[in-house]
Amino acid sequence: MASRNSIIVEKLIAYTDKILAYCEGSDYESFTADSKLVEACVFNLRQMGELANRIDDDFAQAHAEIPWRLLYGLRNRIVHDYEGVNMQLIWEIIHDDLIPLRDALTRI
Repeated sequence: MASRNSIIVEKLIAYTDKILAYCEGSDYESFTADSKLVEACVFNLRQMGELANRIDDDFAQAHAEIPWRLLYGLRNRIVHDYEGVNMQLIWEIIHDDLIPLRDALTRI
């Protein structure tokens, strides 16, 4: 039976894969012009933050290469200020950070 933390890591990888698939072939302009794409990606980022907050502290410390607190912090920014979420920041996270995050998660 897989541990709760292992299940969370698998879900994080799945959310990352969804976002990357959704955004394949997009640039910033096409991303921001497509409200369904933005909402799908932001929803999945929010879910990732929720899951990151459920990781056990010992597990998080053992895998400090994963930005657990930053993921949860992004979730808070999305949930508490959705209308004010910086789309440039969201795009940079998707474009620059998700593949390295996915790679790090798969090494766990």
